Amino acid sequence: MGQDTGRSCHTSSLDIQIGGDHYKGFTIQPVEFIVKNNLSFIEGCVIKRICRYDKPGGKGIEDLLKIQHEIELLIELAEL
Repeated sequence: MGQDTGRSCHTSSLDIQIGGDHYKGFTIQPVEFIVKNNLSFIEGCVIKRICRYDKPGGKGIEDLLKIQHEIELLIELAEL
């Protein structure tokens, strides 16, 4: 038997966030935006980090530095 998660079968996974609530205030969840726009993994990482960097639960400068690195990766990979 599966583990009981306590979730109703009618609850959307988009209504649940594990480990904080830094995406709850957005009109559309970053994951919805990423999927609906067919973004790549790295592009999705940038979207998630930019949405959370200045929110409680975000990682501030660390998120911005990771975004910078991910943008550099996108540029490098585009030049291949």
